[in-house]
Amino acid sequence: MDQMIKQNTEESISARVERLPLSRWHTRMMAIAGLAHFSDAFDSLAIAFVLPILVGLWKIAPAEIGFLISAGYVGQMIGAIGFGWLAERIGRRGALRATVLVISVMSLACAFSWNYLSFFVFRTIQGLGLGGEVPVAATYMNEVSAARFRGRIVIFLQSAFGIGIVITSLVSIWIVPNLGWQWMFIIGALPAILAVWLRWLMPESPRWLASQGRVDEANRVVEKIEGEVTKAGAVLPPLASSFPALIKEKATFASLFKGQYAARTVSVWLVMLCTSIVGYGLLTWMPTIYRTVLKVPVAQALQYGLAGSVASLLGVFATAFLVDIIGRRAAFMIGFFGSAIALGVLWKIALTVAPIYVVILAGTGLFFISFLLSGLYLYVPEIYPTRMRAMAMGVGSAWLRIGAIVGPTLVGWILGASDLTSVFLMFAVAAVVGGLAILFFAVETRGRVLEEVAP
Repeated sequence: MDQMIKQNTEESISARVERLPLSRWHTRMMAIAGLAHFSDAFDSLAIAFVLPILVGLWKIAPAEIGFLISAGYVGQMIGAIGFGWLAERIGRRGALRATVLVISVMSLACAFSWNYLSFFVFRTIQGLGLGGEVPVAATYMNEVSAARFRGRIVIFLQSAFGIGIVITSLVSIWIVPNLGWQWMFIIGALPAILAVWLRWLMPESPRWLASQGRVDEANRVVEKIEGEVTKAGAVLPPLASSFPALIKEKATFASLFKGQYAARTVSVWLVMLCTSIVGYGLLTWMPTIYRTVLKVPVAQALQYGLAGSVASLLGVFATAFLVDIIGRRAAFMIGFFGSAIALGVLWKIALTVAPIYVVILAGTGLFFISFLLSGLYLYVPEIYPTRMRAMAMGVGSAWLRIGAIVGPTLVGWILGASDLTSVFLMFAVAAVVGGLAILFFAVETRGRVLEEVAP
């Protein structure tokens, strides 16, 4: 139900954010958050490109490879929940700054690992920051973007993660053979510089400030943004006369299962799990599969891994184009079922064709599943209210990490017990289950104000 807008209320702050045009301010915030996303992607995927070296260096068995990949995701699962909770208490900006610091410090520690066990421990700790950064940054950009362009700006933010994946692939092709695997993690420590300056570069989310009763602070933030926008020549439209009424209560973990949010929470967790099993399973395992199963040279395996990363990035850009045209539900179903078809074909032919055909079909699967890998960071914050948005995104993101733990471990187990075709069958089934969850349970949010979707 809408209500008349009163000045200096949470509703008035949200209404003023909603009337802002897309501006250089939004672009700057997206670039800052995008740098954090880029560092997250670089450090998350670095392991995929150093593993072909570490397998021989430390004599790692296939099952141990799965556990090593999963180690970082255990930390990410905890970090997603923990930093999501922290972002509700200290704000989006403070939580984001903390995640970048953890990522950078532990990346440097990984560079000085001396054996399998030390690397395992450092990757797990680094995962705390890796798991927390993306959901907190995505929540922030959702809250400062108006409904009419929120889809594009949040997906373009996620493209920074995809670009990070591609850059990681490109850099690894030269650095790993020439400088050594350690330099991948030394480079990954550089974002500590961003964390130092983040407090001055990015204001706190005005929606979060208002939800905490700090309306005067929120007002000052919005006034500053409005001043920058109008100084650039934009004319602000009149404030809407009414706005969706908001429920003002403290949120807890149990709030995720109250009323309409119960079905949303359960379905989101399932979708996150299926997305991660397919997406992260392909991204982290394919370079090693090319090297150890399909027996291609290390340099070629890394190049094939780059092809998959490029396909993933193209999927992100396609999502940015589609989500505000055909909507979230349709884009996500295309992503899941498109991936399922490509991976289903691989199930039948992976061991009977040349490796290049595996690269093409695996890349196709990555292209489509990237609709979800990027789009869920737009969609999940949209379907929860400000009082629990970061927490819901963090807990939902934890299911991405659970899938990233289960998926690589399953791949290692399947390769030991069966063959490569069974791996692709597992991926295809997960994609079909995710697509059905979207079909029956997803809420369309295209063009709707956050407070309308989730009061």
